[in-house]
Amino acid sequence: MIHHLKTTTCALTLGLVTALSSTQLFADQAKHIEVSDPFTREMPPGSPATASFMTLKNSSDHAIKLVKASTQVSKKAELHTHINDNGMMQMREVPFFEIPAHGQTQLQPGGNHIMLISPIQPIQAGKTVSVTLTFEDGSSKNVTMPVKSVMNMGMKNGNHDDHSHHHH
Repeated sequence: MIHHLKTTTCALTLGLVTALSSTQLFADQAKHIEVSDPFTREMPPGSPATASFMTLKNSSDHAIKLVKASTQVSKKAELHTHINDNGMMQMREVPFFEIPAHGQTQLQPGGNHIMLISPIQPIQAGKTVSVTLTFEDGSSKNVTMPVKSVMNMGMKNGNHDDHSHHHH
């Protein structure tokens, strides 16, 4: 009886795995995206928003669009870019970020970024933030990143290691 139960359970499990993997066949863009150097900027006092940055690398043969970001730490998360509007740099929400086939897209200060609007609690250096990235096919990837102080960040410095602090 126990042997028969194990065989039935094994067959059901195999059937479930097969069914799940076939439905996932078309929703696998997230697995082709590698995220590197993610971080969120500490919220300046009195600011209604902050931003998250990272590099997105696409290992697939097709361009992949990041269409949505969501988080538990703020009421809204939007995809934003900076544009030059008649000599004025302005932030604008965009419908997606495209990561080219076998290429990468950088989310960085002064460029594309994920705007975290109306934080539920202060986003402070030393804490971590989780952001879920959703791609055009509905697949998603959760990214947990450190919060870094604006004071320790150079705008053009790509290396944001915090290992140089001296504690007395």
